[in-house]
Amino acid sequence: MTDPAPPVSDLDLFDDTVLVDPYPSYAALRDLGAAVHLPANDVYALTRYDAIRDALGNWETFSSAGAIGFNPAVNEALTGTSLASDPPMHTRLRAALTANLSPRALRGLKDGIAAKADALVAELAAKGSFEAIDALARAFPLEVVADLIGFTGHVRANMLRWGQAAMQVIGPMNRRTEESFPIAGELYAWCSGVTADDLAPGSVGRGIFEAETRGDIPPGTAGHIIHQYLGAGVDTTIASIGNIVALFAAHPEQLALVRGDPSLVPAAFNEVLRYWAPVHAWGRRATRDVEVGGVLIPEGAKVAILFGAGNRDPRHYDDPDVFQVERNPVDHLSFGYGPHGCAGQGLARLEGHAVIEALARRVERLVVGTAVRVPSNITRSIEELPVLEVFPA
Repeated sequence: MTDPAPPVSDLDLFDDTVLVDPYPSYAALRDLGAAVHLPANDVYALTRYDAIRDALGNWETFSSAGAIGFNPAVNEALTGTSLASDPPMHTRLRAALTANLSPRALRGLKDGIAAKADALVAELAAKGSFEAIDALARAFPLEVVADLIGFTGHVRANMLRWGQAAMQVIGPMNRRTEESFPIAGELYAWCSGVTADDLAPGSVGRGIFEAETRGDIPPGTAGHIIHQYLGAGVDTTIASIGNIVALFAAHPEQLALVRGDPSLVPAAFNEVLRYWAPVHAWGRRATRDVEVGGVLIPEGAKVAILFGAGNRDPRHYDDPDVFQVERNPVDHLSFGYGPHGCAGQGLARLEGHAVIEALARRVERLVVGTAVRVPSNITRSIEELPVLEVFPA
């Protein structure tokens, strides 16, 4: 039976305190219902695992078109992209995006990525102390993606600030969004004018332009697709790798399990993603009146998908607030689900697995200082994480 008075919370999803540690708020919202109205953000927040997974799989009712961001300017800017479109346009654009990210295409990259991770972790471990975010979490994926897409020159130098800004502006029109729009605008402007000649020969980026020339994707969309590699993928992977270091430093017994059984590497990365979701909130729009957990969400309403809340739902996972690499939550929500499931998840897995394998091989225990987190609208990541001492394996 639909409740005529849906649960309501005065929570602001984008309050600084919530952004730094959203998990107490997620728990409170889950207790209220599967869908909770948040007047402060003018959204219906989906909080429980089943409700989130069902919505992600139902693009006809929960549309991405003009809806993934929490302010109208970013939704307008993202019009025509795979992120902000529905089938059939989304299907066509995504095919070009994923052509070079399929398991078969990535197979040839695996050894090179693993070697890069191992060399970097070995170098950092030998130093005995290092700054984990700058030296590992940022340095590694930035190099991998730059080489893959073919970024050179000033684009390569701006990848971090552009990627961070592209995620920040998806939030509401708060100070963080306003300050990030000019930086994101630099990325939008470059992607609007980029040509195949701006990208390294033989790169995935060149391949996207070749797909446009063949007519596999609509004219003028190659730049949009390249934008997604940088705008949607880099910042979240950086967050995930920082989380790997922090979680294994806090739970050395879990790192020991992986060291003793390397086949646990994929399970460990799944658990990292479940335990600390890299993305805080993502938007959808209800195309019709729809009931979620007995709550009526009206047609046209803005919907906020809370991946981290679903990943800690005790209705789905036993002891969800405990980090356990043997859990292997292959069905976690951090890569999304359905037609809009993360297109770059194969590459992210290669990178995450490579870092975990290298840490398990090279390190017995890490002693870290205080992790510094700063409020960020969409990506939840660690800003600074000093590794004070490394005990080699």
